[in-house]
Amino acid sequence: MSEAKETSFDPEAMRARYAAERDKRLRPDGNEQYMEMTGQYAHYLDDPYVEEPTKRKPLDDEVDVAIIGGGFGGLQAAARLTQAGVTDFRIIEKGGDFGGTWYWNRYPGAQCDIESYCYLPLLEELDYVPKEKYSYAREILEHSERIGKHFSLYEKTLFQTEVRGLEWDSEIKRWIVRTNREDAIKARFVSMANGPLHRPKLPGIPGIENYQGHTFHTSRWDYEYTGGGPDGGLDKLENKRVAIIGTGATAIQCVPFLGEAAEHLFVFQRTPSTVDVRGNTPTDTEWASGLETGWQKHRMENFNGLLSGVPQDKDLVDDGWTDLIEKMMHQFRNAKPGDNMDIPQMMEMANFEKMEEIRARVDDYVDDPDVAEKLKPYYKMFCKRPTFNDEYLPTFNRSNVTLVDTDGKGVEQITETGLVVSGQHYEVDCIIFSTGFEVGTSYTRRSGYDVIGHDDQKLSDYWREGTRTLHGMGSHGFPNLFIMNTSQGGFTANFPHLLDESAVHQAFIMSHALASGIESVEVTKKAEDEWIDTIMGFSGGPLGAIGGPDCTPGYYNNEGQPNPNALQSAPYGGGSIKFFKLLEEWRETGSFEGLEFS
Repeated sequence: MSEAKETSFDPEAMRARYAAERDKRLRPDGNEQYMEMTGQYAHYLDDPYVEEPTKRKPLDDEVDVAIIGGGFGGLQAAARLTQAGVTDFRIIEKGGDFGGTWYWNRYPGAQCDIESYCYLPLLEELDYVPKEKYSYAREILEHSERIGKHFSLYEKTLFQTEVRGLEWDSEIKRWIVRTNREDAIKARFVSMANGPLHRPKLPGIPGIENYQGHTFHTSRWDYEYTGGGPDGGLDKLENKRVAIIGTGATAIQCVPFLGEAAEHLFVFQRTPSTVDVRGNTPTDTEWASGLETGWQKHRMENFNGLLSGVPQDKDLVDDGWTDLIEKMMHQFRNAKPGDNMDIPQMMEMANFEKMEEIRARVDDYVDDPDVAEKLKPYYKMFCKRPTFNDEYLPTFNRSNVTLVDTDGKGVEQITETGLVVSGQHYEVDCIIFSTGFEVGTSYTRRSGYDVIGHDDQKLSDYWREGTRTLHGMGSHGFPNLFIMNTSQGGFTANFPHLLDESAVHQAFIMSHALASGIESVEVTKKAEDEWIDTIMGFSGGPLGAIGGPDCTPGYYNNEGQPNPNALQSAPYGGGSIKFFKLLEEWRETGSFEGLEFS
C-alpha cells in the first residue's frame, strides 16, 4: 500500500515532526518533576465542600466487608454486594459525600468526556437516563448521591475518614483497617476502590514556595476567591490577572470560563491537547422512553468493542472516541485484492489522518495563525487522553487571553509575584494548578497507605518488580483482599465499565465465601504466575502502543521514561471485551480456579 498515493501529507515528515516534538519534552526527572502535597503544601488537599468536620468516636467493631473509597468503584462494589445478598459492609470515604473524583472536581465546566449513557453507572438499576449526552459534574455528583440513597449506603459509610493502614491478622483471619480517625475496624474482606485519579500533584517549579499571591488546585476549586459556581459567573475575577498551568482535560473545560471572567488570563502550555468536537445535545426523550431492558450494558459493550478494534454492526455512541476506529476500519474495507495489508501501517495512516483533522480544527477556530500553530498537537492520538470541547479554542481569540507556550519546557520559575517563561516575567494575582493527579507512582503511594499481608509482607515490596495478581484483583499472600485496578485487568477508556465488571466478579466470590462459611480466600502462587505469563505474552493492546515510548511525555507513558515494570503491570492485552468475557466464563464454571479456600 503506497503511503504517497493514499495520503495528502508526507508520512516521513510527520514521523520526524512527532519525534522532534517528543524529544524536546523529555526530561530526566520524569515523575519526580511533581511534588507531593505534604508539609507546607498539605493545605491544597483541604476539603472546601465541608463546612464543619463531623465528630465521632473511634470504631473498633467488625464487618463482613470494608470498602475503601466512595467513588464509582466503591458505589458499584456496594451495589453488587447488596444484589448478591451481602449487606454487612462499610464504606470508608475521605470526602464528605459520595462521588470520588466527581466530589472533588467541581471546577467550572467540569463534564464527563465519555458519553453519559455509558459512563454513569447503574442507570438501569436506578431507572435514570442522563439529561444530556455528556453530563456536567453537578448531575454526576447528584447521580452518585442517588446511588447511595437507592442502595441505603449512607448509613453504612464513614465520610471524612481516610485509611492509613491495612494489615492482616492471621490469628483471627481478619483485616484491621486503621484510619485517621483512630478507627481499628475488623473486616473479613476488603475491597480497595481507591480510584486511579484522586491524589493531586503540584509541579516542582523552582520558587513555587515563594509566590505571595493566591493559589489553588483545580481539584479543590476556590469559589470563595473566584466567585460564581460550576456553571461559571466567576465575578470576583473581574479585576484579577490569572495564570493557569496545564492544558490537559481539566483546563480544556475551565479555561473558557476563566477567559470570560478574568481581567487577563495567561494559559501556560507545555504540550497542547487534542481538542475534538464536543457536540453535546439534550437527551431525546422519545429515545429514552423506548429503551429496552439491557440497553446500557449493550451500549457499553458496543463502545468498548469499537475501542478494542472489534467491528460492530452499528456505532451507537458515534463520537470522537469511535471516529478514529472508524477511520481504521475504513482503510480495511477499502483495501483492494493484492494490497499490502500492513496493519500497523494502516493504523498509523488512520491516526495521521485523524490528527490532521484535529489540527485543521484549530485553524478553523483560532484567528491568529501564530497562536493557532502553537495549539496544534503533533503526536499520535491516544498518546495523551483526547479532549472534546467547542469553547476552548475560540477563547484564544479574546483580547484578554494570552497563550504562553513554553515550547515543551514548562514554566522556568515562579517568583513572589508571578511566573517566568523564556526570560519573560508574567505578573499575576492568582495561579491555578491544573496539573492533574498522580498516575505513574506506586499503587500503595497513590492509595495513601501500605497493605501488610501474611508474615508482615508489604504489598509495596511484593509489587516492587511489577504487579502480581490474578485477573488484576487479588495477590498471593494477601487473602480476602480485592483490588479495583487497571494493572493486569481490562483497560477501557470507559473506566466505570471496568469497575462494574470488577464489582460483579468480587461480589460473586465474596458472597460464595460468606454463604459457605469460608474464612479465607487467597490467590494461589501458581495462578498468579500463570496470569503474569499471560500479561507478559501480549506486546500491546489492540489499539497499539497507547502512550508508548514514541509518544510525547505524559502520564500514559510514565512521563517518557521507560518503566522496567511496565509490561508486567500492563492491562490485559487482549482488550476489555475479551477480558470481561474471560471473567464471565470463569464464574460460570463455578470451580473458582486459581483460588484457595480455607
